[in-house]
Amino acid sequence: MGGMPQVDKPLSELQKYQGTNPKPADFEAFWDQGLSELDAIKPDVELIPVLDLGNCNAELFHLYFTGVGGARIHAKYLRPREARTPHPAILEFHGYSGDSGDWAGKLAYVSQGYSLASLDCRGQGGLSEDNSKVIGNTREGHVIRGLDGPPEGMLFRQIFLDTAQLARIVMGFPEVDPNRVGTNGGSQGGALSLACASLEPRISHVVSMFPFLCDYQRVWEMDLAKDAYSDLKAYFRRFDPLHQRREEVFTKLGYIDVQHLVPRIRGEVLMGISLMDTICPPSTQFAAFNKITSKKEAIIYPDFGHESLPGFSDAAFRFHMGLKG
Repeated sequence: MGGMPQVDKPLSELQKYQGTNPKPADFEAFWDQGLSELDAIKPDVELIPVLDLGNCNAELFHLYFTGVGGARIHAKYLRPREARTPHPAILEFHGYSGDSGDWAGKLAYVSQGYSLASLDCRGQGGLSEDNSKVIGNTREGHVIRGLDGPPEGMLFRQIFLDTAQLARIVMGFPEVDPNRVGTNGGSQGGALSLACASLEPRISHVVSMFPFLCDYQRVWEMDLAKDAYSDLKAYFRRFDPLHQRREEVFTKLGYIDVQHLVPRIRGEVLMGISLMDTICPPSTQFAAFNKITSKKEAIIYPDFGHESLPGFSDAAFRFHMGLKG
């Protein structure tokens, strides 16, 4: 594939690239401790029926649970009407600042006999609660929320743990087969799809399209700390204008860098990678893909940026149909 336009390294280098952002020395212990914190939480799951969309084959619920730090987290939950036999489920994650979306767009999976849960990230566009108590910045954005305190206070730590907790809850429903659960998402949702499968290794099928939250230092060095990653540049300009704490800052961000989590994934992974992406640069996507040790495939879009990738949602649907067993 030589001679293509590029915004990043050549494809041959991308396929070997191992990331730039440092990994904290106690990274594994940090996440094991986070999972222990989840073990100790009483989630107080609440399912509130929603008036349905008319005569459709789905039961719809607002799902609420208590996440780390006591926040009440919301997801939409759909299941096939009168579902009794344990069947597959999909966990869906939305893009940065968005929400879980409309009910109707989730019915394709329900029509195939799957349940589906769609998380609202805390502090973003949906109904989840953000009760973070953090030192310092809350003005810029979620990537650096809590960066000036202990790493346990970082907002994306809590959001990553929310994804794992949602997986545990859905896997515990009597209508769901816990061994046939998949994750799905693009951009922030693509990062959360990978994070969820990293923290809940029973996830068997993982779909991630151009994941966000990967290899922060690389984004910053490419001068792409704008758009979704604008927090990075804003943070240095406001709080470390001489870069005296650069290594410390990127190392702490390493706790919430998806590339360092993905070696925990046990399920099969399908990734969509866009080579002209200037929001989540291709090298940062490959930093995560290249560290996945389970069965994996990347579908590469040479001329596409951070946008709808033709055919990818069909490929994802086909891939998740593998959960039928």
